Amino acid sequence: MKTEQTETNTTGVPLIRCGLGGVLMGLANLVPGISGGTMLVACGIYTLFINAVSEVTRFRFSRSSTLVLGMVILGALISIGGLASTIHFGLVHYRWMMFSVFIGLTLGGVPILWAMGKPIKKDSIAGVIVGIILMGALVVLQEMGSGTLALSGTAGLIIGGAAAASAMILPGVSGAFLLLLLGMYEPIIGAIKETVHSLKDGDVGAVMDQMSVIIPVGIGVLLGVAIVSNVLKWVLNRYERVTIGVLLGLIIAAPAGLYPFRDGVLPQVGDSIKGELVTVENLEDMQAADNAKDWAQKSFAPSAMQFAGSFGLILIGFAGTVGISKLGKEKAQQTTSTD
Repeated sequence: MKTEQTETNTTGVPLIRCGLGGVLMGLANLVPGISGGTMLVACGIYTLFINAVSEVTRFRFSRSSTLVLGMVILGALISIGGLASTIHFGLVHYRWMMFSVFIGLTLGGVPILWAMGKPIKKDSIAGVIVGIILMGALVVLQEMGSGTLALSGTAGLIIGGAAAASAMILPGVSGAFLLLLLGMYEPIIGAIKETVHSLKDGDVGAVMDQMSVIIPVGIGVLLGVAIVSNVLKWVLNRYERVTIGVLLGLIIAAPAGLYPFRDGVLPQVGDSIKGELVTVENLEDMQAADNAKDWAQKSFAPSAMQFAGSFGLILIGFAGTVGISKLGKEKAQQTTSTD
């Protein structure tokens, strides 16, 4: 009789990696330009997460899918709730350091996907090229600014919600960036902030006023998660090497949008920040340090110390995700046999 020992339970679910993946996913959602899906790939739990979401959205509940989603969500909530202020401080005062670490964390997913895609054949290489091209196009659009594909109305809110939800699942794609691209960042984020403030104040009327935005966005989020997760599961099952190749290309090219050596440009009247126009009335607020992470960025020439430090932090981030991806694997491979 042979029994297999996994790192924490008999379901084969790597709970430690799922929890750490959720933590990194939550951190990614706090950093402009970073995708939560990228962090799940880096931790080696991406396909587990996609399968779990696909099952739940089709109302098929199992112990393994519940454990995967529960640990990822718990980790994300812990990081968002406990580290939001720290991440914000780091982005304002140590931007190049923060982005260097996240470049390393992102690239840490490359060897994981490479191993998943073996044997590497022509279709895999084609997928990598497609992924690099797609990510390159997203980076170009990001540099063009917000509102490139401006939407409005209820349909726009639903599409915006679906786009934001999809970005949580698609590696290399930032939810905030997609909302900016669609011109929906300010109305959606503004409604969410207003709803939270109104709930704290106990103002039911003000909360209800925001439902015309919140409800369509919520519908979009549900649709986005359900559709994208099931489509990804389908293509992974039928075109695994090509799909993994595309994901690999997205991961390889993702750091192009994370260039660390940039400084914030103090906003002036007439500028646009996260889709909101800077006016005389809100200029002081827009120039406040709390909003510095959202300012437009300009590149600067790094010193030798900064360049060396950035390279070191990239290596640390890379080693971190590779290390996380290996957690529990040795235990999972240990078996005991009895006659």
